[in-house]
Amino acid sequence: MRPPDLFHSGLRGLFALLLALLAACSTVRPWQNQPMLLPERSRALAVAEVPEVADRSLLMFVSMSGGGARAAAFAYGVLDALQQTRLRWQGRDISLIDELDVISGVSGGSIMAAYYAAFGKQTFPAFEQQFLRQNFQDNLIGNMLRPANLFDLSSPWFGRTHLLERRLNELFQGKTFGDLVDRPGQPRLLVSATDLTLGSSFEFTWHQFSLICSDLGSVPLSFAVAASSAVPLALSPMTLKNYSNGCRQPGVSRKNAGPGDYRVRLLQDSQRSYLDAGLRPYIHLVDGGLADNLGLRSLLDRSRADGSLRDSVRRSASTKIHKLVIIAVNAERDPSERIDASDWVPSTMQVIDALLFGTGARATQETLGLLSDTTQAWRRELRLADAQADDPFAADAQIHLVNVNLRDAPELLGRRLLLQIPTAFSLPQDDVSRLIAAGRSILLESPEFKALLKSLAAVPPLP
Repeated sequence: MRPPDLFHSGLRGLFALLLALLAACSTVRPWQNQPMLLPERSRALAVAEVPEVADRSLLMFVSMSGGGARAAAFAYGVLDALQQTRLRWQGRDISLIDELDVISGVSGGSIMAAYYAAFGKQTFPAFEQQFLRQNFQDNLIGNMLRPANLFDLSSPWFGRTHLLERRLNELFQGKTFGDLVDRPGQPRLLVSATDLTLGSSFEFTWHQFSLICSDLGSVPLSFAVAASSAVPLALSPMTLKNYSNGCRQPGVSRKNAGPGDYRVRLLQDSQRSYLDAGLRPYIHLVDGGLADNLGLRSLLDRSRADGSLRDSVRRSASTKIHKLVIIAVNAERDPSERIDASDWVPSTMQVIDALLFGTGARATQETLGLLSDTTQAWRRELRLADAQADDPFAADAQIHLVNVNLRDAPELLGRRLLLQIPTAFSLPQDDVSRLIAAGRSILLESPEFKALLKSLAAVPPLP
């Protein structure tokens, strides 16, 4: 039998070792964005709000809202319907998704958007198998509880969202924004997060990164998507370093904001805030849905700052724009409970739920209203402006706005059930199937989408 003094000495040593391990803080540092290495190349890409294409007669933009796996599955159904829509356009037999030029995503929608931008038509059915049908959320929670990850989380530079970023990096196979450049036929990707200090959208675009003199090309898709999905409190902010004091910054805006251009002034003020790295050396990012769950407000504000729709899209190309198509995919759901049906004091969880899906829904409706009004203004601009030699639009150009809202699901698809599917990284298999079917059905039955298909068939091919 071991002598008592040695036994208790061993226990004390083991206990001291455990305390030392628990008290130790990790010094692990996650990936950090780098300074702009090729300023001229980056600035040239920053100017290109719309990708350079040989034939831009049909220019299509698709935005995907936040909402976790619910939003990703709903958006997947929409993209799959676009892929299966075949037509003859300008003398070519195409799938409508072939004409997608810009794909934008927020939070859960950014997972779908980034995957399609990275893998194109391989998305079908790979994304469904690799993300939608996987228990991604449980795997994420399990990863957090692993001893090595718990130790990493003790680092002041490493947060819970970095563990999500690791999982997403596997999904995106380590691809960066640089891997998406100069790929004919693939859309430009736009991912939106929220600047925690400003409360405004921060977009992972070449123009935004030129403001902080950083290299977007080296940014992993997983970092951008994790930042866009970083719900406060549940997940931690993601951090970028500001290098703006080390290079010549681009102009903030191409238009001087007038007395009635409050949105333009806000945009310019937020952009100017990045130009002084001494004042803002680091930028902390959280869920993009806090600033704009549709990822459309910044697009509309930048267009207004440019001065006109023509100024926004005017670039050299071999053909003029006949059709400008905007498809807004909104997977927002209803609050879980109607708190106004009871006189009880709402619980904390009820308040959070109502703020996210009640009050938050109003902000989304305001954005959709702004999009509709802006589209009408653009149509008036096309009708009234005099034709010019460098006009990017054809004389008969049309603008089509297609709203694909989960609330438009028919009763046959179980609208009430769809609107109660929670916001999570993983969903039951039946809910995934319902959401994919709803995305397909709502797009194909949309009157605006039917009008688009009819107008495409009526346009004669180019000579």
